[in-house]
Amino acid sequence: MRPVARISGVWHVPAVVVVLAFAFILPVSGQAAPDPALVTVERIYNTADFRGEYLSPVRWLDDSTYTAVEPGPGGQGTQLVRVDAATGHKQVLVDVSSLTPAGDTLPIEIEDYDWSADHSRLLIFTNSARVWRANTRGDFWVLDLATKQLRQLGGPAARAEPSTLQFAKFSPDGTRVAYLRRHNIYVEPVAGGDIVALTTDGSATTINGTFDWVYEEELGMRDGFRWSPDGTRIAYWQLDASGVRDFLLINNTDSLYSFVKPIQYPKAGTTNSSARVGVVSATGGPTRWMAVPGDSRNNYLARMDWAANSTDLTIEQLNRRQTINTLWFANAASGEVRSVLVDTDSAWIDIYDDHTGWGPGPSLHWTPDGSRFIWITERDGWRHAWLVDRAGRMQLVTKGAYDVMRVVRIDMKGGWLYFDASPDNGTRMFLWRTRLNGTGQPERLTPAGARGNHSYDVAPGGKWAIHEYSSWATPPVTELVRLPSHQMVRTLVGNERLKQTVAALRQG
Repeated sequence: MRPVARISGVWHVPAVVVVLAFAFILPVSGQAAPDPALVTVERIYNTADFRGEYLSPVRWLDDSTYTAVEPGPGGQGTQLVRVDAATGHKQVLVDVSSLTPAGDTLPIEIEDYDWSADHSRLLIFTNSARVWRANTRGDFWVLDLATKQLRQLGGPAARAEPSTLQFAKFSPDGTRVAYLRRHNIYVEPVAGGDIVALTTDGSATTINGTFDWVYEEELGMRDGFRWSPDGTRIAYWQLDASGVRDFLLINNTDSLYSFVKPIQYPKAGTTNSSARVGVVSATGGPTRWMAVPGDSRNNYLARMDWAANSTDLTIEQLNRRQTINTLWFANAASGEVRSVLVDTDSAWIDIYDDHTGWGPGPSLHWTPDGSRFIWITERDGWRHAWLVDRAGRMQLVTKGAYDVMRVVRIDMKGGWLYFDASPDNGTRMFLWRTRLNGTGQPERLTPAGARGNHSYDVAPGGKWAIHEYSSWATPPVTELVRLPSHQMVRTLVGNERLKQTVAALRQG
């Protein structure tokens, strides 16, 4: 799931940049109607003039169909539809009535969602609240599409204290959901039953399954636990924030009198939180801690996931200066670790980040047989993709004077790696693909002459993609395209009204 998801939203950063490029921002009061050529504080914050439309959360179901959230009939509530990419035909899978809890008159709103592996159940995130920079806390519901049963997760505690659950995710078989509440991890059967607490020591300073300020600020990390592929265990981070000093913030805006808000915030050279990774049975029991060497307060455990099986973990350990990144394989049963490869840089290591879900996506993209993975590194001077086996033997996949910004999709059947890159102009980003075996030259799929930044959600088979593009003077446009031709099939979000608003601004 994503940290923030909604059907429409204010086009914050690009709008402000466009505003500054076109006109002065002037305070205006008492005007009968705002001048469309001028930007005022009132227009930005008190009107919908610069409010843009965005595509709701989309999930590909297979090679040619996807689901999306749409407003309900008459704009009331939300509903989930399945869309055929080729024809555009829509089928309502979850209507507004299915999202209305028993005894209530109002439906819950889908802010984000995930499917169980067999697409029989839907996990819904709603009533969200902000934690640090993103809305990662909220309420979670499970909808069984066959029975239409809608259940809120978290039991009486979640109902008594709304918006307290985080990072809920289905087990691989879809029969259970794991989630975080107040720094402890729980597992709950989707059909109802006993909730199992996997950790019980969570507190303000013992942080299970999520992170402190530093990990989010420096490494973009929020969601801190992972199901094993067989659903029997959960791997998670635990941080010990004791000894981290408070930075005192003065809040002068939220009450008549100002008050002090302490935030644990280590400064350079002071005590950091320590971090360790453990594995616990999904039915409860003791945690096995991974024996990663080194000072836990002067090293970060920057990435962690299962190693395409249920026996091993991959853990990236970054030193505090962020100049050495070691990839460890850890045995989940014994905790023993072995070093697979090490990246070093005299300046700093740029940890690869997919920017998916509530924090980084998978730092390692595995081949389906689990024998090799894609590793993003700057070891040859460019941010390239390498194919690495479990012994650490490396083969360069992307070649040339450019940086791989993001791995978009691995198509093992077709033998392609799809990625975002900016070979010719650092202010623009385009979609490319190259052969996974490293042969041939990369092929640019974004058409020649395209400007601005382009992002893609490529279907599993690599034949379709949802394409969004924007530039400093162009609001985001989202469309469905065929690949590799990049033929535009239909516009999904055009933002025509916002385009007209921006075009009317006075330049100068």
